[in-house]
Amino acid sequence: MRNRIVWYFGHGLHARNRFSGRYETILWFTKSDNYIFNLDDVRVPSKYPGKRHFKGPKKGQISGNPKGKNPSDIWDIVVKDWETGMWNIPNVKSNHPEKTTHPAQFPVELVERCVLALTNKDSWVLDPFAGVGSTAIASLKNYRNSIGIEKEKGYVELANERIEKLKEGNLKLRPINKPIHKPKSNDKIARIPEEWTKLYTEA
Repeated sequence: MRNRIVWYFGHGLHARNRFSGRYETILWFTKSDNYIFNLDDVRVPSKYPGKRHFKGPKKGQISGNPKGKNPSDIWDIVVKDWETGMWNIPNVKSNHPEKTTHPAQFPVELVERCVLALTNKDSWVLDPFAGVGSTAIASLKNYRNSIGIEKEKGYVELANERIEKLKEGNLKLRPINKPIHKPKSNDKIARIPEEWTKLYTEA
């Protein structure tokens, strides 16, 4: 096992008899020490891109990689700060541009990170539980070959429709690295309910 990656998201189903789930785990295994890892394709911006060594034999030289830094193994819905290297990937909910009828659909961007980092162009990517084709789309979009296996005919049809739309350039996708919307202070959703304000004032 090379990594246990935790994808954290702030919105999801609310449970009643247990804590509400807010993360998925991605396990990355390799069969040998001969494997692909394209770090440059998935680097995140450095917090201080122009930072230089201030002493020692490398004094004055750039201290970090100019292409960015290696992201951490926690991928967050919101980039809290670049020091953590967290990725900005929301889950697919009702207002997501990629939403279909599948109840547990993964965003293409999530798969795309893995495809870019762990495969090369023309590599083959297998998804034995293909659902509505997010893995195939992430693979084809980045010039990889893809095989998907899915037992539900309806999902296979949806996957084929999405792949055709991708080929035509009409598939709605959330762009990779797009920032998450943050409500402004004057947005209704960001306002503290008046009863809460009153309660805190009285306390």
